[in-house]
Amino acid sequence: MWWTGRHHPQGRVERLICALGLDLGEKRIGVAGCDRLGLTASGLTTIHRRGFAHDMEQLKQIIRDREIDQLIIGLPYTMEGKIGFQAKRVQRLAKRISEAVELPVEFVDERLTSHEAKQLIQQHRRKGNRDLGVVDRMAAALILQYWLDQKRQESSSRAKMSFDL
Repeated sequence: MWWTGRHHPQGRVERLICALGLDLGEKRIGVAGCDRLGLTASGLTTIHRRGFAHDMEQLKQIIRDREIDQLIIGLPYTMEGKIGFQAKRVQRLAKRISEAVELPVEFVDERLTSHEAKQLIQQHRRKGNRDLGVVDRMAAALILQYWLDQKRQESSSRAKMSFDL
């Protein structure tokens, strides 16, 4: 479930989004969050991988601080749309992370954000900044933003269908 109901002081239930976007790499994990309405994703931090237990402690702290209830992870399909070696590696790591933090995972096709990520990376490099952690955070934000946009579109389509009935 991507919405979390929170009780409003006036008695109504607010629908808030509590998702975290992750770009899983061998050396770093890009982490992105979003506003509670699910409109905008932004990069939060980059976890420099030092071992699974250490990485999970950092991730768990972010999850607690932001009251996260779902992880959105980019899956690097091949150009033919198949699950290749890299995607299988990400799936295995995602499963371990999901079990460690006790949260469900939903995957997003990373290929859909490839062009935009490349443009952002080129702009970033033109500014002379070589901090690769920024690139990882950008990638995580793009992954999460795509998921948010997709969920919002699905939600408005369902609302339109029920209105048409």
